[in-house]
Amino acid sequence: MPARDAVFPAGRHALYEAHGYSAAVRSGDLLFVSGQVGSRTDGSPEPDFARQVELAFANLEATLAAAGCGFDDIVDVTTFHTDPENQFDAVMAAKQQAFPAPPYPSWTAVGVNWLAGFDFEIKVIARIPAKA
Repeated sequence: MPARDAVFPAGRHALYEAHGYSAAVRSGDLLFVSGQVGSRTDGSPEPDFARQVELAFANLEATLAAAGCGFDDIVDVTTFHTDPENQFDAVMAAKQQAFPAPPYPSWTAVGVNWLAGFDFEIKVIARIPAKA
């Protein structure tokens, strides 16, 4: 079995090393991205929920870019929410920014009671575009 082909965005290696996981793993033409959260530069949660969601999407974008992908390459999304009903509007606003037009990726939203101090997390699977 080949070794994992780990992908990391610039500047966030310590976060992943401290917790023992990769930001993403490339397997063939697929990219499996670990859950991204809305952390500030010091790793702490952004207290404003809408901003936390925006930062999670920005961290996702940086991880995708490190593998040569973008939001258009995402085929599957899973999001985790600590209060889905009250967080819906902020999440939908960020979703509309990332995916403004069809075709949309498949999407599963899961309500949870703990995200290590965060209130939102997003993980995706993307297809890595072929090099021209």
